[in-house]
Amino acid sequence: MNVSDFIDGITAGNRRVLAKAISLVENEHPLAKEILRGVYGRTGRAQIIGITGFPGTGKSTIVSKLVEEFRKREKSVGVVAVDPSSPFTGGALLGDRVRLEGADVSKDLWIDAKVFFRSMGSRGRVGGIAKKTGEVVKLLDAGGYEVIFVETVGAGQSEVGIMEIADTIVVVLMPETGDDIQVNKAGILEIGDIFVINKSDLEGAENVERWLKYMLSLDETIQSADKEVAKWQKRVIRTVATKGIGIKELADAICEHFEFLKLNGILKAKRAEKAKLMAIELAIEDIKAEILKRYGNLLEENASDPYAVAEKIVKELIKP
Repeated sequence: MNVSDFIDGITAGNRRVLAKAISLVENEHPLAKEILRGVYGRTGRAQIIGITGFPGTGKSTIVSKLVEEFRKREKSVGVVAVDPSSPFTGGALLGDRVRLEGADVSKDLWIDAKVFFRSMGSRGRVGGIAKKTGEVVKLLDAGGYEVIFVETVGAGQSEVGIMEIADTIVVVLMPETGDDIQVNKAGILEIGDIFVINKSDLEGAENVERWLKYMLSLDETIQSADKEVAKWQKRVIRTVATKGIGIKELADAICEHFEFLKLNGILKAKRAEKAKLMAIELAIEDIKAEILKRYGNLLEENASDPYAVAEKIVKELIKP
C-alpha cells in the first residue's frame, strides 16, 4: 500500500487500514509521517477524553462502560489504552482482547463497526502515555471516531502526559487505598476536570468525596487568573463501574465539559497551543536526526569533545 491508499482508507473508515497505519506510526516507519500529514486536515472533530489514575482503581472498566454508554447515544468511539511494554517485544503487555475480557465488556463491542480498540505499549516513556499516543489519536480522529478515550498506563503520580492530548481529563480514585494522600503529593487536582470515586460501594467513599471536595475548594486554579478556565466547576462523581452505577452521570459530565470548552473558546485555544507544541517536537526530532547524521562521527571517532561539537552545531545549524 502507498501513502494515498492509507489516507483514502483511513478517511473512508476502513478499520483494517487504520490498524495497519497505527502499526506504522508505533514503529516509526518512514511512511508514517506522510500518512499523518495527509490526514491532518481531517482531524479536530473528535472529543478526546483522558482517563487517568492510580493502578487498581478500575479505569478499564470505566472506559468499557463509557463506550457502551456513548454507543447508546449513537456516537462512534475509539479507545487507546496505554499499557506497560513487554521487555521482549516492546508491545503492550495486555493485548486488546485480554484487556477487554478483564474489564468484562460486552462481546457485542468486538463486532461493532463503530468501536475501535487499540492497546499501546508505553515503551519506557514516563507520563502515562506512549511516545506515539497523540499521533494514534490523530489517526482515529481522521477515521471519523467522534469520541476517543485515552486510558493511561496507571503508573500514578507522574501521569501528566495526558494533558498533551486530551480535551477533558477524568481522574479515577477509589476508597481505602490512600489515594487521597497520593493525589495530594502528585498535584493531580490541577489536571483533572472531572474526578471519579469508583468502587464507591466500599467503606470510606463518603470520606474520600468529602476530602476531595474540600481540596478542590482550595484549588488555586479555581481562583485562576484565566477567568474562562476558572468558570468550570470541577465535578466529583461516584461510580460502581462493574454495575454501571454512575456511568450515565459521568458521560453527561464529559459532554458538558466539552460544550463548556467550545462555548468559551477554550477548546480552540488549547488545540492551537497543542499544535504549536507538536510542531516544535517534530522539529526537534528532525534536528536531532540531522545532528547525528552530520556530527555523530566526530564523537564516535573521538575526533572532538561534546563541548566543541555543541558549539559547532549551534554555529552551523542554529546561527548559520
